[in-house]
Amino acid sequence: MIRTHTAGGDFGRLRAEFLLPETFGPDVLAEAEAAVVDPLESAGEREDATGLPFVTIDPPGAKDLDQAMLIERTEGGGFRVHYAIADLAAFIPPGGALDKEARRRGQTLYLPDGNVPLHPPVLSEGAASLLPGETRPAVLWTIDIDAGGEPTETHVRRALVRSTEQFDYETVQASIDAGTPHPSVAALPELGRLRRELAVRRGAVELQLPEQEINGDPDGGWVLVQRPRNDVDAWNAEISLLTGMAAAKLMIDARIGVLRTLPAPEPEAVEWLRRSAQALNIDWPEGKSVSEFLAALDPGQPASMALFADTTRLLRGAGYTAFDGELPALTTHAGIGGAYAHVTAPIRRLVDRFATEICLAVSAGREVPAWVRAALSEVPEQMTASDTLAAKVERACIDQVEAWVMAEHIGEEFGAIVLRADENKAEILVENPPVMGKCAGERLPEGERIRVRLTAVDVDKRKLSFERA
Repeated sequence: MIRTHTAGGDFGRLRAEFLLPETFGPDVLAEAEAAVVDPLESAGEREDATGLPFVTIDPPGAKDLDQAMLIERTEGGGFRVHYAIADLAAFIPPGGALDKEARRRGQTLYLPDGNVPLHPPVLSEGAASLLPGETRPAVLWTIDIDAGGEPTETHVRRALVRSTEQFDYETVQASIDAGTPHPSVAALPELGRLRRELAVRRGAVELQLPEQEINGDPDGGWVLVQRPRNDVDAWNAEISLLTGMAAAKLMIDARIGVLRTLPAPEPEAVEWLRRSAQALNIDWPEGKSVSEFLAALDPGQPASMALFADTTRLLRGAGYTAFDGELPALTTHAGIGGAYAHVTAPIRRLVDRFATEICLAVSAGREVPAWVRAALSEVPEQMTASDTLAAKVERACIDQVEAWVMAEHIGEEFGAIVLRADENKAEILVENPPVMGKCAGERLPEGERIRVRLTAVDVDKRKLSFERA
């Protein structure tokens, strides 16, 4: 594996380029410290759920833990999902300094050398985080599911919870593979598979592209790795999606809320994808939907990777849709195959706090708080802006590390997969190290492996150039 030198690794210039805040103002920090000592609600107003053996599943070393999970089997082959979500509203006075700063930021930004958090660490990594062994205020979702994987009843309320274990994805996967899963997630594989099957039938579109990740080097530099999603990643995501879909139903039924929406692809776009599959010699059986077709592909094959890269064109136009009284024309998310709302990551994402308050009010038969109603006209725009910034920062970080990693390897050859090709250039994925780049060359074969030569690296502009070897 190619590594950077210890000297290359300062993201300060990138932070300055995107005007990322370095800290929180004294008024924000003071309000956060005060909230830790004196939360907005007393513990007596919450259900005591500290006896439930919740566990968390997050990346190694994570401290901003939004979700804790417990899955039980029920009579008749069904399931009961207990999903505890960090309750940020217990610490953030509406209209106060914390609230205003969170609206400015929109979401946590993740950089290799440290996060730019949505909330001060005293909350996001401390009093609000569902850390193991700590009693925490939470919003507790309990969703009953039948033997076919469909939800039958949803109950959401405020509670006190205590997580018993903090796991990462690889640890949980290894325990399941060994036949020794933690009891709280022993039913996750069965339920996760059921929900994945239902997602395909709903028409959900999942792009199974491997993720580029940046890891710290023991010498102080950075290493690029490619991490394919394991089964636990997918199953864990299904529990979050299940909860988000339950939240959307509550809001749609009550005719007030904020949804994550995505229009269905135009027929022309689907036909274009069919032609791409044909060009890549991938058989698309007659009568198979886009979702069924993509779910059957082997994501490790070069042709499949190229087609998944093309499929991103079908998933354009995602946004946040708020409503109060009259349902909007679009209430669904084409990538998920149904109505969906963000409610499971309030430590890291602004909109979840407001959507959660709506669900709590609807579930209890109460009026939605006035401060939440007033925010509905602003939150979609705030989230869209922060999503755009987060995508740019993530891409810039990867581009920067790619440039650092490759800077001393100009002239060398690498194996690569052609993802998208025009007449005289192509987008490629170098396999080791996992680097995206542009390659010059006529009629490069999409979905095939080729040899490429690195011709230039511009570290300041974060650009790589390749040619066919």
